[in-house]
Amino acid sequence: MMTKQETIDLAVKYFTEGHACSQSVLLAFADRIGLDKTIAKRISSTFGGGMGRLRSKCGALTGGFMVLGMVEGYEGPEQMEQKMAVYKRVRELNKKVEDQYGETNCNELLIKYSTPCNVTERKHHQDICVKLVADTTGYLYDMLEVSSEE
Repeated sequence: MMTKQETIDLAVKYFTEGHACSQSVLLAFADRIGLDKTIAKRISSTFGGGMGRLRSKCGALTGGFMVLGMVEGYEGPEQMEQKMAVYKRVRELNKKVEDQYGETNCNELLIKYSTPCNVTERKHHQDICVKLVADTTGYLYDMLEVSSEE
């Protein structure tokens, strides 16, 4: 298994190669969770830019939520305990990012950490997005390590 830093570096590599933030986080964990990379890319492809550039929930986070679903998710409506447990984990990851950045909404993050000009010129990736990909990947790695120890 990759180390935390190797996982973060891989997510950042995917992002700097041009993958969406959501793809980059999910792809960094694909081998660990047994997910085919082509499927991972396609599943997460529409979540970048705050979900299809709607600038809603941060794509790095939605990629992280997908990982949590793969690791700790549930399959049927009768699995209410598992459903509530994984929803709690989603909120935990969301809170970690919110505590760090004050926001988890893509548009608000861009307003806070970039400029309209940089967003237009797609330089916001360097201003904030690469940091969000790295930090979300690190938080998620730690969460998965703690849950595997329990």
